[in-house]
Amino acid sequence: MAKIKVTQVKSYIKRPEDQKRTLQALGLHKIGQVVEHDDTASIKGMINKVKHLVSVQNA
Repeated sequence: MAKIKVTQVKSYIKRPEDQKRTLQALGLHKIGQVVEHDDTASIKGMINKVKHLVSVQNA
């Protein structure tokens, strides 16, 4: 299965609680942190919810 790298590029301070929880579910806690996930529909949905806070690359 394809992999994607998700990098947090903006802070989650003053963001709605659901966006904070989505970042935590993705495994992101600090700006600049990179996590690798399988390219699934559920992960893409979570990324779409916080697309203004993260950047995505193919692994």
